[in-house]
Amino acid sequence: MTGILKHIKNGKAHVDMTEGSIIKHLIVFSIPLLIGNIFQQLYNTVDTWVVGNYVSNEAFSAVGTLGPAINMFISFFMGLSGGTGVIISQYYGAKRYDKTRQAVHTAFVMTLILGVILTFAGIAATPLLIRMMNTPESVVPLSETYLTIYFAGFLGMMIYNIGSGILRAVGDSTHPFYFIVVCAIINTVLDLVFVLAFEMGVAGVALATVMAQCVSAVMVIVTLMRSDECVKLDLRLMKIDLNMLGKIFKVGIPAALQMAITSFSNIFVQSYINQFGEDCMSGWTAYAKIDQLALLPMQSLALASTTFVGQNLGKGNVERTKKGVTRAMLLAELTTVVLLIPIMLFAPALVAFFNDKAEVVEYGTMLLRWLSPFYILCCFNQIYAGALRGAGNSRAPMLIMLGSFVFFRQAYLFVVSNYISNEILAIAMGYPAGWLLCSALTMIYYHKTSLVKTRVVEDDEAAAD
Repeated sequence: MTGILKHIKNGKAHVDMTEGSIIKHLIVFSIPLLIGNIFQQLYNTVDTWVVGNYVSNEAFSAVGTLGPAINMFISFFMGLSGGTGVIISQYYGAKRYDKTRQAVHTAFVMTLILGVILTFAGIAATPLLIRMMNTPESVVPLSETYLTIYFAGFLGMMIYNIGSGILRAVGDSTHPFYFIVVCAIINTVLDLVFVLAFEMGVAGVALATVMAQCVSAVMVIVTLMRSDECVKLDLRLMKIDLNMLGKIFKVGIPAALQMAITSFSNIFVQSYINQFGEDCMSGWTAYAKIDQLALLPMQSLALASTTFVGQNLGKGNVERTKKGVTRAMLLAELTTVVLLIPIMLFAPALVAFFNDKAEVVEYGTMLLRWLSPFYILCCFNQIYAGALRGAGNSRAPMLIMLGSFVFFRQAYLFVVSNYISNEILAIAMGYPAGWLLCSALTMIYYHKTSLVKTRVVEDDEAAAD
């Protein structure tokens, strides 16, 4: 920790994970990433809390159940930014700083172009997405308002995420943490001002989120432009290198498609939930918010393992890479077990924090206590998939996750709802069923494959020879 603090004090938070204690690197990298992710989750969580307590139950359902629609667009770009991070981390680990710089500028131009495309696509698709989720008529106008405003400010979120991904790829999870904390505070304050003072309702919380995301985008751009490292953003170098873009797409597109298609399939899952009425929708919304927070420790460790694997494979350090993945898995299992205890014990209070209506608390508590024990299964698919992506192999996780979270889950829902039981709990168990299949397949694949097969720096070295 002393080494990291020294970097920060000097204005340099980049960390070389190819040397030193593996556990220390994983924990120190993950902690600010975890806290930052918690604050990032607070964007929509605060939105739902404010409308659930100060607007209406319909507004709570509208804002809270739009996750699958929003995540479909976010996930696609997150997959691409993850591909960027893998390329940068491997070049950084290999000390190929010229290539690192090239990847940074290619990624930023790509983001600006995609930002415009996804903004208009999101706004245009809003009515269709809401209909596909079987949203009750009483909730439709509010859902349309929130989604339209959210997508209008989509570029700010994209710039923050690509910039943060670049910083994390070179071991800096601290600056993204600072940015997201500041912006979460801004979002919370604006939520309360727009809803309580200006009585803007759903439009107010959406606008607050967009404004906060734009602030985070400005902060990450300023940080990269002021950097004296190889990730420094220079406007004169802002152009796309087609060869580098191809490398980013090779790693990022499979992850982008997997994440986007999975999120798209969750729109249909949400349609199953919505048929049980507004109270069930609200109970599911509360469960989903707690679920997202509970999964963050393992997801943060998975991102840490991606960077760790990328840097160490970039240097050709295979044995250290494997040890890092094993330790990341142990840490993920331990933190998940510890989190499960308060979730199981205080489930009713956790749900009531978002919405204290008795029927909503009953639904949310039932879902939490039945589904949360299966979080342990998620550690396997998260950590191993993160390791494979760090090696540049995002195709296998894509196929496994699509098979488990899309095709298997949709088949499960169809069979269960039509031939076994059309009760909410039976429907909801489709999630742990998918987790089990995905974890088993990912673990088998990881132990039967070689992490070094797709190390990106090898292609350049071979070409140079």
